[in-house]
Parts: sequence; C-alpha cells; structure tokens
Amino acid sequence: MSDDAAAKGPDREALAAGVATRVSGRVRRLVAPNPSAFTFTGTCSYILGEGEVAVLDPGPESDAHLEALLAATRGERVVAIVVTHTHRDHSALAARLKAATSAPIVGARPHVFAEGPAQGYDASHDRGYAPDRTLRDGETYGLPGVTLQAIETPGHAANHLCFAFAEENSLFSGDHVMAWSTSVVAPPDGSMTDYMASLDKLRGRAETIYWPGHGGPVTDPERYVRALTGHRRQRETAILARLDGGPLTIPAIVESVYAGLDAKLFGAASLSTRAHLEDLMRRGLVVVEAGVYRKA
Repeated sequence: MSDDAAAKGPDREALAAGVATRVSGRVRRLVAPNPSAFTFTGTCSYILGEGEVAVLDPGPESDAHLEALLAATRGERVVAIVVTHTHRDHSALAARLKAATSAPIVGARPHVFAEGPAQGYDASHDRGYAPDRTLRDGETYGLPGVTLQAIETPGHAANHLCFAFAEENSLFSGDHVMAWSTSVVAPPDGSMTDYMASLDKLRGRAETIYWPGHGGPVTDPERYVRALTGHRRQRETAILARLDGGPLTIPAIVESVYAGLDAKLFGAASLSTRAHLEDLMRRGLVVVEAGVYRKA
C-alpha cells in the first residue's frame, strides 16, 4: 500500500487484472481486480516455476482472482502458497487456494491482533491467515527450479518478508519497495525505525530486479532503494523544519508537509507522519504532550 498520490511506474494496461503475463523465464504475474489509490491497478500475484509451481501473494478475497489463478496453473500442480505479509490484499485468498490445491501456506508469521474486534490498522490484517510453516530471516524454501530465501523486512508491516529468488537473482519485495510509489508505514504495527533499517538491509544485496506487490518492477534496485531512503530523510527534515515554528498536531504537519495531497490519502499520510514522529522521539529529537509535537 502506498501513501503517495502519483503513480510513477509502467502504464496501467501492462498491469491489467485477470491476465497471466510471463515477466521472466520462471515467473508469471497475475494482477488481482482490486485497484485503488493504495493498490495501483491491484495486487500482483506471482506464479513461480513450471509444472510444480508456487503462488506468491495469492491476493485479496476474490472469486474472479481465484478462478484466474486456477486457470493460469491448469495442467500444473501448485505445491506452495507463499505470503510476504498478512495485509488482506495479499493473503486473504490463501486459505481458499489451499483448499483448491492442497498446497501448504508458507512465509510470513500471523499478525498479533489486539484483544476484541479488529479496529484501526488491525483491520487491514487477515485474521484467518493460518500458515503451515513460517519462515525466518535467511531460511530457504525450495521446489523444482525455484529457491526462495526469506528476508525479514519489517516496517510496512511487522511481519513483512521479502523473498530472494536465487535462480533469477531477483527479489519479491512485497509492499516494502514498489516502483510506482512509496509504502504506507502505519503505527503501531508499522515502524519507521524498522522500515529504514530494512531499506538499509536490502541496499547491500546483489539482486538486479525487484518484483513488488503492486505495480511494475524495480529495475535498478540499488539506486532506487537509495532514493527511497533519501525521500524519507527529506520528509523527516521537513517535519523538523515545521516544528521549528512551534508545536503542531499531526494534521497540521500533514497539511504543511504534503502540499497538494489528494484528500483520500490524508489518512495514510497522517499515519506515515506519525511513524516519522515516533522515530524522531526514539532518537530524542521530538517530544509529544496531549497530541501536540515539539522539538526536544
């Protein structure tokens, strides 16, 4: 999910829903029919391998998308359902795909819900997600012609994983790194401190292309991840500059920092601003009292 308004990736026709497109020698992409300001043209599900295949991020609860995944893999055997994180636009279809194929669900650990009905950002997570195997940092999962290594990348979600694909020197980056826009980092599950550390972690890797959860590929990942880091540091600098003028609430900071922001993205921008402020507080640069933030 993104907190920026403008798409910067490939045109939308190249990411049409319902059509399986081969994007590399061992990878096919199928876009779910859930377009929005936060998902671009929809969630990207990936089919890895040939004959015996894995489906990575099966996507949202959708009859049409389930039918499209089953049609795209007809004559093959789905032997694994791999999940980067448990936001419902990525994992909600996993249980039904497992029921249809008997494939195990592997990858991200379940989200830890607060007591009672899901509220706030908890509601974005998939309460029904039940993996057969969770993968930790550095663990590998293989099937014929496909070797995936889990890379823990918390920030957008606390349970977020990226997956390095050894055979193609590529990386499935989920919602952590996307070419079309930046990611929402929404506390309390999201953490800007973790997000920045996860960007630094990826920047030292050798993969030459990223396949994200929404939009087209990141084709120069080292440069792009460096630019994402710079973008967040600029946002942090802008927030601190606004606080030079005196204490402010989050809505006031957003109105000042996100000039020209589409109104429907105000909530997401507020969450990312809160994440920046929490990171600044951890570093002793900002304090808060009764919802009003000021420089320390």
